[in-house]
Amino acid sequence: MRSSPRAWLGFGKTKGVSVPVPVPASVPASASAAEETSDSFMDEKASANGNGTVAESKPSDAFPVTAEQLSELSNERTRGGLADLLEQALKGDLAGKSDLEAPLQSHIEIRALIGRMRATPDVPPAEHSPEALQLQEDGEAAANALTSFVLRSSPETGLDPHPQNIQRRVELFGSNVVAAKKLDSFLKLCWEAVQDFVLIMLLVLGIISIAVETTIGLDPGESCGTCWIEGCAILTSVLIVVLVTASIDYVKQFAFVRLTNTLDETNTKSVIRAGAQINVVDAEIVVGDVLSVNSHSLASIPADCVLLGPSAGHALKMDESTLTGESKLISKMPGDVILSGTSAVQGAGKMVVVAVGINSLAGKITARVYESEDHEGDELEGDEESPLFTKLTLIAKQIGIAGTMAAIVAFVASCIIGLPGEPRADLVDNLIDYFITAITVLAVAVPEGLPLAVTLALAFSSNQMMKEQNLVKHLDACETMGCATTICTDKTGTLTANRMTARALYIAKNNCLCSHPSVMLGDMVLKELTGGTEILEILVNLISINTMNETVLYFDDITQPSMITGSSGNPTEVALLHLVQELNFHYSDVRNKTRGRTDQGELADFLAEGKQIGFSSARKMMSWAVPKEGGGYRLYSKGAAEVILARCSEELSLSGTEPLVDASRKNIENVVETYARKGMRNLILAYRDLPADFDFEAKSTTVNNSDGTPALLSETDLVFTALVGIEDPLRAEVPDAIRKCYEAGIDVRLVTGDSPNTAVSIAFQAGILKPFHFKNNGINPDNPDEELEMVASNLKNNVLMEGKNFRAKVYHVNEDGGKEFDQTAFDKIWPYLRVLARSSPDDKLTLAHGLNQSALYMDKAECKRLKANDRITIFPDRQVIAMTGDGTNDAPALKRADIGFAMGIAGTQIAKDAADIILLDDNFASIVTAAKWGRNVYASIQKFLQFQLTVNISAVVTALVGAFAYQKSPLAAIQLLWVNLLMDSLASLALASEPPVDELLQKPPVNRSEHMITRRMWANMIGQATYQITVIMVLLFHGPEMFDLTPGHIVEKEEDRNSVHYTIIFNVFVWMQLFNEVNCRNLKGEFRVFKGIHKNPLFVGILLITSVLQVIMVEFGSVAMHVAEGGLDGKYWALSLGFGAGSLPVQQIINIIYRYAVHYKTWRKNKRLHKYGHETTRLVQSNESTGRDAAHPH
Repeated sequence: MRSSPRAWLGFGKTKGVSVPVPVPASVPASASAAEETSDSFMDEKASANGNGTVAESKPSDAFPVTAEQLSELSNERTRGGLADLLEQALKGDLAGKSDLEAPLQSHIEIRALIGRMRATPDVPPAEHSPEALQLQEDGEAAANALTSFVLRSSPETGLDPHPQNIQRRVELFGSNVVAAKKLDSFLKLCWEAVQDFVLIMLLVLGIISIAVETTIGLDPGESCGTCWIEGCAILTSVLIVVLVTASIDYVKQFAFVRLTNTLDETNTKSVIRAGAQINVVDAEIVVGDVLSVNSHSLASIPADCVLLGPSAGHALKMDESTLTGESKLISKMPGDVILSGTSAVQGAGKMVVVAVGINSLAGKITARVYESEDHEGDELEGDEESPLFTKLTLIAKQIGIAGTMAAIVAFVASCIIGLPGEPRADLVDNLIDYFITAITVLAVAVPEGLPLAVTLALAFSSNQMMKEQNLVKHLDACETMGCATTICTDKTGTLTANRMTARALYIAKNNCLCSHPSVMLGDMVLKELTGGTEILEILVNLISINTMNETVLYFDDITQPSMITGSSGNPTEVALLHLVQELNFHYSDVRNKTRGRTDQGELADFLAEGKQIGFSSARKMMSWAVPKEGGGYRLYSKGAAEVILARCSEELSLSGTEPLVDASRKNIENVVETYARKGMRNLILAYRDLPADFDFEAKSTTVNNSDGTPALLSETDLVFTALVGIEDPLRAEVPDAIRKCYEAGIDVRLVTGDSPNTAVSIAFQAGILKPFHFKNNGINPDNPDEELEMVASNLKNNVLMEGKNFRAKVYHVNEDGGKEFDQTAFDKIWPYLRVLARSSPDDKLTLAHGLNQSALYMDKAECKRLKANDRITIFPDRQVIAMTGDGTNDAPALKRADIGFAMGIAGTQIAKDAADIILLDDNFASIVTAAKWGRNVYASIQKFLQFQLTVNISAVVTALVGAFAYQKSPLAAIQLLWVNLLMDSLASLALASEPPVDELLQKPPVNRSEHMITRRMWANMIGQATYQITVIMVLLFHGPEMFDLTPGHIVEKEEDRNSVHYTIIFNVFVWMQLFNEVNCRNLKGEFRVFKGIHKNPLFVGILLITSVLQVIMVEFGSVAMHVAEGGLDGKYWALSLGFGAGSLPVQQIINIIYRYAVHYKTWRKNKRLHKYGHETTRLVQSNESTGRDAAHPH
C-alpha cells in the first residue's frame, strides 16, 4: 500500500496553530521538540549532534529561500522548477549546520521526492494508471513540502495570523501591491494645457501686443508708461486658464487614485489563517498564505500560487488567456503553478502563495506597463468616444469654422473701410489694430470654457455618484449612462436583497411552507417530522457535505457560540447552511466527521477518497461522493429542480426508500410550481449509493445534460430527498426604480438563471412585466372579473424565453457547420423579450451584441406596426445597452455593453475590472441614479452651451459692427477675455453643479444622432442675443446723445484714454450675461427660472462672486481692464443692472412666443391632414403600387 503524501511530516503544536516541523527519526521525542514562536518568527529545529541540544536559527535564516528564488518558480512553471526550488531550500536549510551527524529524515524524504519529480517522463502517463497516481501523489507531497518546510506554513491551518509573523513575511518577500504609476507633474500638465490652438493664438497676440505697444506703437519721444498692461493682461489671462486646466487634471489624477483605492478595498479573497477561513483584501495576502478558491466566487487569482492537494472531484481548471492568449482551459493538479491574473472557471481548490506584488508574474507585467509611455493617459479614457464627445467635437468644428470666417470678415471690412484716406505713416499701426480686432473676434467666437465645463460636469457628477453608491471607473461612462435605452439586469442581489432564505421544504411527502416572516422553517420541519430523525440526518448530511468550502457561517464564539453573526460565499448555499443550524445541527461538525470530505484532523489524510463533481452551467447541478463505512460511496447531489427530478427513480419516505411513481412525481412537480409562483428558487436534494469500484467518469447513454452532452452515470437513478424553496426578497425600492425607468423611456429586461415561473414572479412584482404582457391583457377570458394567474404559460409569445430556446432561434448553422448569429431573427424577438430565464453568461453576451447592432429602428413600417399592435415603442436610433453582472463569465458581456455595471459586493474581480461602473450596494435603484446623473451631465453641458453661445453671438456681432463702423470693437480684447475665459469658466462650474431633478427621467433618452443644440435652445439663444445686441447697438450709436457723453471711438483715438461710453457698454454686456445665467438653468422654457436655486448654494455663491469681481473690474480695473478711470457713476450702474435684469422678462416673452409658434404649427399640420386626407390616401395607394409598405402612413 502506497504511503500517504503527508507521511514524511511530523506535526508540532505552537500557539494555537498546527505547524509542520521536520522531525529526525533517530532523535528521542524529548530532543526533537520543535516550536515556532510568533514573537521571534524563528524555527527551532532538533539537531543530531549527539548531546541532544537544540540549535536555534537566526532571524535571517527563518526561510531557506529568497523571494527571487520563489519568483523564479513562477517563470519556470514546471515540476522540475518546483524540484529545483525544494533543492535550493534544502541547501539553505542545511547552511551553517555542518555539525549535524546525520541529515534529518525529512531532508532524506525530500531528496527522494526531488529525484522522482526530475524523473517525470515527458509524455504524461495514461489516466488512472499507477504511474499517473504516483505522479499526482508526488505533486501533492511537493506542494505540502513547499508549504510546510519552505514557507513555514500549513496546508490545513494556514499561517499564524500574528501581526509580527505577517510583517516579517512582507519584509522578506514583499507586499501584494505594485507601485502605482507615476503621476504626471504639474509642470507637465501645464505644458499639455498650453498646447491648445486658441491659447497659443492668444499667447502670440499678447506678445505682439506688448512688442507693438512698447516699440512701433509709441510716437517719437513718447514714454511707454503702462502701454504694456493690455498685452500683459492677455498673457495673464492665458496663464490663469492654463493653471486652472492643469490644476483640474492634477486633482483628477488623485481622484482616480482614490477611486482605484476604493475599488481595491472591495477585492477580497478567502484565506486560511489559524485554521479559520477569513476574508482579506488582496493587498494583505502574503507569501505562505493558503487561499481557498472556487469557480463561483473569488475566482481571480491575486498572486502566484502552487496548488495544494489532495484534489477532490474534478480538477481545477484555469483560464490563462489573459496571460498566454490561449483560450483553452488548463487543468491543474497538486504541485502545479497557478499564475496571478488568471481565473478559476471550473472546480475548486486550496493553494499556497509563493510570489506576491512585483515578484509575481502579473506584477512584473504591470510594472513594465506602468514604465511604458504607450500606456500613459489611458486611465480615464474609454475604448471609443462617447456620444457626448462625438457631438462636442462636431460643435467645436462648426464654431471654429464660423469664428474664422467672422475674423476674416472683420479684418477685410476694417481694411476696406479704414485704410482709404489714412496717412501712409499710420498704415502699419492700423493694420496691426485691425489684426488685433480680428483675433479678438476669433477668440470670442471660440468657447474656450467648454472643455473646462465638460471636465467639471463629469468630475462633479462622478463624485456625487460615488456618494450614491456608483463607483465610476471611466468619467465618460457618466454621460453614456444618460443615453441608455435598455438595462439588462440580473435578479439575485440586484433586484433582490441577496439574503437568500430557505422558506419552504417538501420532504417525506410533507409540505412545510412558511407564510409569516416570524416563522422559522427549521422549527416547522421539526414539528412536522416527529419521528423522522433518520431523514433529517440524511438531509443535514446532504447539505453539509455537498456545499463549497468557501461558503461559511460565522458565529459568536465568545458569548453565544450558536449565534450566527455573518456569512460569506454562495448565497444559496448560505441559506441551506442556515437551515441546518435551524434543525439543531452544525454543518462543520458533520463535515469534520465525514471521511473524504474533511481536511481537518486524522481524517484529513483520506480527503482524496472523496469525489467532488463541481457545478457547471451545462449540468445545472453539483455532487459530492464520500466513502461509506461499509464500503462503496454515497453521492449527494443538489441542483435545478427539473434537472434533478428527471434523474430520480426513488424517493425517501418515513418508512425508507420507495419507487418514485408517476403520482408522486406529479405531486412534486406541482409543489415546484407552487413555490416558483411565489418567487422562490427551487432546489432538489438527492443522493445515491454506489459500489466501491464505480467509474465516476462513466457517461449515461440515456440521460443528457442541459446543453445536450451526455450526463455522468453517477448522477442518475437518484433518490429524491427534499425540495427546498429559497426566497430572496425583492428590494423595497426596486418597483419604484423600474417605474422610473419606463417613464424615462428605458426598457428593463431580466436575465436570470432561475426557472421561468420564478423569473416571471419576480419580474411581475418588480414591474418589469405588466398585465398587457399577458394573454388577454391579464384578464381571464372565461370570467372578465377574474385576473389570469401571472405565470409563464400565460405570457404572450416571446415575452419570456428560456436560454436554450433563445439560442436556438438567434443562431443558425452556417456552411462550415459552425454556429452563426442571425441578426434578422434576433430583431424579430427582442422588441417583445422582457425575461430571459434559465440563461447562461453567453446569452448575456448575445443579448448585448444583438441589441447594440440592431438596426430595427430604420424599418419605420415595422416600428409603427409594433407600436399600434403591441404597444412597443422602438427607440429611433441604435440602442445603448447597460448590462449588470457579477460573475467571471459575465465579463465579456460587461465589456460588450455600452455601460457595464459590476456588483461591488457579490462581483468577482474580473467582472469589476471589465465594468465601467461598480454598484457598491449591488442595488438596481443605484442604476437609475446613474441614469439620472448621466442625463444631468448632458443637460449641464447643454446649459453651458446655451449660456456660452449666447455670449459669443452677442460679442461677435458687436465686434463685427464695431469693425464696420469704427474699425475697432467697442469691447476691448481684455474685456472679452474676461467674459469668455474667466467669467465663463465660473459659469461652467455653476451650471455643472446643478443637481439632477426627477423631470430628467420623464423624457426619452437622448438620440445618438440628435444635435446637442436643440430648437428650443436656438430659440433661447437667438432671443437673448437679439435683446443683448439691440441694447448694445442702442448704447453704441445713441448712448452719447442719451447720456451727453463723448463717443468712445473718438475719446480713445483722439484723447488716448479709456472712455465712459465704452465702459458702460462693457458693464451692461456683462450684467446681461450674469442675469441670463439664471435663465440658462432651464432648457425647456420653464417660466419659474428661480425654481430650486436655493438647493444649489454653489451656483448662488459663484453668481455672487462673479458679480463682485465685475464691480471690482469696472471700479478699479482702469488701464488693465480698459475701463474709464474712476469707474462709473451710480446712475450708470443702475442703468447696467436694469438692462441686465431685463434678460429675465425677455426670457418669459421668448417662452410665450415659442409656445404659441409650436401650437400654431401643430394646428396647421392637423388642419392640412384633415383637409388633404384624400390626397394622403392616394399617396398610400401609390406607395402600395410600388411595393412599399405603407400600412401605417401616419
